[in-house]
Amino acid sequence: MMVNLFSHFVAHFGQDFKKSLVKEVENKTVGFPVTNDVLQSRPNPNTTRVGGTIEVKENLNDIDEDKRLCELKFGSYCLWRHEHREKMKDSVVKKMKDHLYVARAYYPSIAKVPVLDKLSRELKQNIQEFERILSESTTDTDLPPQIGKKLHKMEAVIDRAKSFPVDCNNVDKKLRQLVDLTEDEANFHMKQSAFLYQLAVQTMPKSLHCLSMRLTVEYFRSSSLDLKQSLTEKILNPKLYHYVIFSNNVLASSVVINSTVMHAEESGDLVFHVLTDRQNYFAMKLWFFRNVYKEATVQVLNIENLNLKDHDKETQLHLSLPEEFRVSFRRVGKPSTAQSRTEYISVFSHSHYLLPQIFQTLRKVVVLDDDIIVQRDLSALWSLNMDGKVNGAVQFCNVRLGHLINYVGGNSADGNSCAWMSGLNVLDLVRWRERNVTETYQRLVQELSTKHGLNEAVTLRASFLTFKGLVHDLNDNWVLSGLGHDHGLDMEAIKKAAALHFNGNMKPWLELGIPEYRGYWKKFLNREIQFLSDCNVNP
Repeated sequence: MMVNLFSHFVAHFGQDFKKSLVKEVENKTVGFPVTNDVLQSRPNPNTTRVGGTIEVKENLNDIDEDKRLCELKFGSYCLWRHEHREKMKDSVVKKMKDHLYVARAYYPSIAKVPVLDKLSRELKQNIQEFERILSESTTDTDLPPQIGKKLHKMEAVIDRAKSFPVDCNNVDKKLRQLVDLTEDEANFHMKQSAFLYQLAVQTMPKSLHCLSMRLTVEYFRSSSLDLKQSLTEKILNPKLYHYVIFSNNVLASSVVINSTVMHAEESGDLVFHVLTDRQNYFAMKLWFFRNVYKEATVQVLNIENLNLKDHDKETQLHLSLPEEFRVSFRRVGKPSTAQSRTEYISVFSHSHYLLPQIFQTLRKVVVLDDDIIVQRDLSALWSLNMDGKVNGAVQFCNVRLGHLINYVGGNSADGNSCAWMSGLNVLDLVRWRERNVTETYQRLVQELSTKHGLNEAVTLRASFLTFKGLVHDLNDNWVLSGLGHDHGLDMEAIKKAAALHFNGNMKPWLELGIPEYRGYWKKFLNREIQFLSDCNVNP
């Protein structure tokens, strides 16, 4: 609509008017301010893991402006909206609105000229007629008969108005008022749709909430079942392959375990420890009791009930999921375009630093986030030589510590170092205990919280500083990240990766998950389970 509106006035007033108006609109629309207060308040850990937003200024060149223009302000919602944009419908209604804008812009100037009284009346009649029709019709199918003649009549009146000399300043002023009104309305709808999108991705879907509740109720109905089956021998055996998952999502945890087991050469050597909270504990217990994953063993633990050595008894343990941060890179040097790109990084939460205390008999564990799926056998991770390092992680060089200098501390990290990611991590618990990693983290959190208050910036900074010099770089083929926000991943790279990480807010169990990638997740979901159909779970 705006393009058509500009064309009418460019034809009459020339390119100078177009340049000045477009510049003003661009400055209002995409000149987003850069602030230091970018880490937002901590969200409910039961709904989302996106802990905050970090904005970074840098020079970027090869970016698709159409897709990235509003990503800085609204995140990956803009990419999703671009992918799901519908073809323009009701073109006649839109054309009528364009003509109505033009007629309204000319009318005040024409009405002031006595010799143009007849033209003024025709303009007014056409404006009133279009206003009446548009108040009753919102689609082309609702328009009255012979609308083509009415459009032709309006176009003829506008052409006559444009042929008379009028005060350009008055028309310019009126057009700017109309542009401002249109821009404000468009911005309102963008903010409203972005808010609703964020609400959708941060709220537990009704079907998954139903699933958890139904499983919990069934757990207490099944008193005759031996839900306390003894698995002590395998759970404590350090020679087996132990995987840890922090999650409050039954379905996501199940898919992680199923995908890992399906690709394992020896499923009987696999032991999964699912750490959850009190709210989801009984649902998890029943689910993993009734569902078998070949010969693998699954243990469910309520982290709130753990009695850990040296833990302050007055401090309630709680489940915290991996923290995700949206890092927005804003292009500098061309403020009129403000191109940007967005990346997501995920780091350990407070719960991860309890692992050596929770699993005191284990020497090594692999931690899997619940938004991971596995595509290859992971047994090679257990014979990995980590050169004395504590944390085997994939380096994510699209974000470097230099980009996060305000959050990780300028004197504490090499600016050229890549950020490391949670998702799939090999942890040497023996070296962890020797290097007092947990104590280091807790001390840093205490020190930073005293200065800045406890927030996501503290978590991010403490995590990177704690593992300074202790991260073993895993080969990139182990994990491919970005499936929860990046629409442009290479499909061959997806097929080759040992694990896929759906980091970002477009999780595969949500309707707003990226359609091209959801199939990789859904194929490990057992749809024959009755509870899924009862709760209409169909991701």
